[in-house]
Amino acid sequence: MFLLLTFQETMVTRVDGARTNRMCQSKSHKFRGPCVSDTNCRNVCQGERFSDGHCRGFRRRCFCENPCV
Repeated sequence: MFLLLTFQETMVTRVDGARTNRMCQSKSHKFRGPCVSDTNCRNVCQGERFSDGHCRGFRRRCFCENPCV
């Protein structure tokens, strides 16, 4: 059985061109069903030791975020 983890890096750049902290995202492993509430997603992600979580995408999945290291 193969486990595929998808990580996305998001880099936010301020208007003056200086870089801010990048956030790495990973699909939640514990969230079940369609994601309709960012608050529920965030709570599940914090239980997975992430700092934040958001619903996104056409299929409304929960993605967790942590600062990239």
